[in-house]
Amino acid sequence: MVEKLISFPPVLPGNPKVLILGSMPGGMSLAKNEYYGNPRNHFWPIMFHLFKVQPIEDYENKIRFIKSHGIALWDTIGSCYRKGSLDASIREEEPNDIAGLLHEFPSIQLVACNGTKSYQTFKRHFPTENLDSVDVVKMPSTSPIPGRYTKTFEGKVEAWGKILDYI
Repeated sequence: MVEKLISFPPVLPGNPKVLILGSMPGGMSLAKNEYYGNPRNHFWPIMFHLFKVQPIEDYENKIRFIKSHGIALWDTIGSCYRKGSLDASIREEEPNDIAGLLHEFPSIQLVACNGTKSYQTFKRHFPTENLDSVDVVKMPSTSPIPGRYTKTFEGKVEAWGKILDYI
């Protein structure tokens, strides 16, 4: 039997400008209780590159770093069933209350969906015509698992650079 997975609570700075949404943390991230906890995931290296800082190893310091730039982290899926870590294996997904979060934090101007599954889930549950003055974009996945549209690290950094326009 596959057990029900529960995503993490959001990481929220005091006045977030950008909300980055994953789909559901992978197995390694869930085991470590860390957003983007797989050392092969490109998320943290991309963020360090964008903000021109040396890599940070300690998770609590990574969270302080991301919050200091007005970036919130969460997932589109609050709970689901999934064998392994692949998004394609997600079943019976239940979304997080992203609309409620956006209402509570009107300072958020950009929702950046990390990959196709996050974006599709967001669009299915939160039609963008119901969002006032919030831009929603699909970013290339930072996952270490190659996908159909995998970009190079440099290509991902270039695409993710869009978040800098909102900070």
